[in-house]
Amino acid sequence: MIAALTGFFFVLLMVFVRVPIAVAMGIVGFLGFVTVRDWMPSLALVGLVARTTVESYELSVVPLFILMGNFVSRAGISDDLYAASYAFVGHRRGGLAMSTIFACGGFSAICGSSLATAATMARVAAPPMRRYGYADTLATGSIAAGGTLGILIPPSVILVLYGIMTQTDIRALFAAGMVPGLLGIALYLAAIRWVVWRDPAAGPAGERLPMAQRLHALRGVWPMILLFVIVIGGIYAGIFTPTESAGIGAFGAFLFALARRRLTTRGFAEVLRETAITTSALFMVLIGALIFANFVNATGMPATLSAWVTANALSPFSVLLLILAVYLLLGCVLESMSMLLLTIPVFSALMMSLDFGMPQAQTMIWFGILVVVATEISLITPPIGMNVFTLSAMLPDVSTRTIFRGVTPFWCADLVRLALLTLIPALSLTLPALL
Repeated sequence: MIAALTGFFFVLLMVFVRVPIAVAMGIVGFLGFVTVRDWMPSLALVGLVARTTVESYELSVVPLFILMGNFVSRAGISDDLYAASYAFVGHRRGGLAMSTIFACGGFSAICGSSLATAATMARVAAPPMRRYGYADTLATGSIAAGGTLGILIPPSVILVLYGIMTQTDIRALFAAGMVPGLLGIALYLAAIRWVVWRDPAAGPAGERLPMAQRLHALRGVWPMILLFVIVIGGIYAGIFTPTESAGIGAFGAFLFALARRRLTTRGFAEVLRETAITTSALFMVLIGALIFANFVNATGMPATLSAWVTANALSPFSVLLLILAVYLLLGCVLESMSMLLLTIPVFSALMMSLDFGMPQAQTMIWFGILVVVATEISLITPPIGMNVFTLSAMLPDVSTRTIFRGVTPFWCADLVRLALLTLIPALSLTLPALL
């Protein structure tokens, strides 16, 4: 137990001095395993983890979903989503910010990446909101918060990684993410209404479009709907595995980009390059996390935690609240993906040992959704909110402090959502049970 806690301390210390999280987890995990076992088993562990991770068929879904999102972004579907959303709600006070949330939700359904969603919508939504006189706080806050939907609404890369690490059905996780994702959209819209109620000048109403123009705007959305139905519908119907579905989705997005004449030879090379860079970074973090997880398991920390919970007669619900509190605190200092990969091996083993009055498979699905929502909150909380810094890079004339002020109502809404999902597991588990 002491060895594992020391390992966590050194990982956090290395992160604070700007060592990449993948390197920090890999080095500490390797050296920690040396102290618990020996040099030769540790060297064998590194080679085995690296080879099995790269060769994993299940993990091939990750680059395919990333490739699909990059093709979708290149095809300009995000512009059509925003235009369609604006056509229906842009005339309301705060309507452009609401359009941004709707467009982020739609784009998330075919992208799966929060940072990509935030970066894309910054290009699409920020200029019109500024043109209509929106406050920078509301404009940037809605984009940064809307981008967090990218890791929950399926297909979600982070849900795929959680499913692989905990041996949880990815199809069930995708189904479980739908209602919480829609709940997040509804609460974000409520946050916007609250902001413009307090300060009407923060989100002036846009022009009302006639019904004919609204219906015309919907014509540009059909590629996204078709792609979502094929990818997610194929998974739920049992026609495709998640990996096969990701491959079909990437190919479909490629065809849409070609049909719209948005994909040049140079653009195609850039898409492949971006996908390779993102995938390589994710796999490096995953390999480092798996090495560190093997070290933690070798110390017996999960079993020790389970014994401590039993000895102190803590209720399963109390343990869950403590775990979520740890995630909210870690989210203030760690990047979301790193935080998930660092903690899941410990906390998932602990959750499996607890009885919540439901089958263990349902417990792990429910826990996965709670973890992802807590991770979403970390994307927009200071001091390390990755979506905030992504937006700051896209909009250099807006200060980071302004963006953090703008996202405050949205992470408050996220806390409400996390509380509802914790108290009412059926919000996450009903749809997987039906499917």
